[in-house]
Amino acid sequence: MKYKTKQLVDRFVQVLSKWSGVECVSLNEAALPDTLDPYFALILDVFYFGALPGPDERCGLYGDDVAAFETSNQGKKDRFLIGDIPVRIEYKETGKIDELVNIADIKLDQLWLIKDSGTYGYYRLAYGEILFHRTAWIEKIRERLHNLDISFWEAMRDIHQSKMEHFLSDLGAALFQNDDFYYLISSAGFIKAACVTLFCINHRFEPSHRAYDKQIRELPILPESFSAQLETFLRSEGDTTMERKYSLAQLMARGIIAL
Repeated sequence: MKYKTKQLVDRFVQVLSKWSGVECVSLNEAALPDTLDPYFALILDVFYFGALPGPDERCGLYGDDVAAFETSNQGKKDRFLIGDIPVRIEYKETGKIDELVNIADIKLDQLWLIKDSGTYGYYRLAYGEILFHRTAWIEKIRERLHNLDISFWEAMRDIHQSKMEHFLSDLGAALFQNDDFYYLISSAGFIKAACVTLFCINHRFEPSHRAYDKQIRELPILPESFSAQLETFLRSEGDTTMERKYSLAQLMARGIIAL
């Protein structure tokens, strides 16, 4: 973490930790690159119980140099600038986090509730850098997440593998109809579902989209030649035709299903 980033992080933690309802503050990995990196953002997850200060009060507490402050409709996501540094602070109720972890741990019959959101929420819980914690709550949450039963991973694989097959079918239909727009949408859906399926096969939570490419290639269990196939699939050069991409998607899907 760069010095300028650490100064801001320490400043916000000092403010947030004074609120009695704040249980834990964690730092998203998007804050680790240099501030000049296009992917850089200072993102804090704040886990809390009870009531929070209102948006206007929070804005004042963040500091006099806050610019372009805005909050979500429900007032749980604050976005603003400190100089040229984008800051996002997301507030998450501990009770709702407990429910989310219960779904993965002891309420697998409710997995349908998270089938569209995937496992990224768990990734942030499991791997965010802990900056402040009032009790052992986050440690217990992480222990549960790191010891999920294989049935969770198998169920999540089934969900996302079915999505992958669905998008592959859409890809073929778009090719047959020569529909460029639908082909592009289906391509994006296919490659994301394929990657999430591989994360599940490897018992890994999916990272943010910006980290997919790097982390997917580092997984220990991958179909043969998957990295090379992925590289070719992602190319936008004119020599990679729609027909070739569809054939490649079929190969990738077969390799994943065979694992």
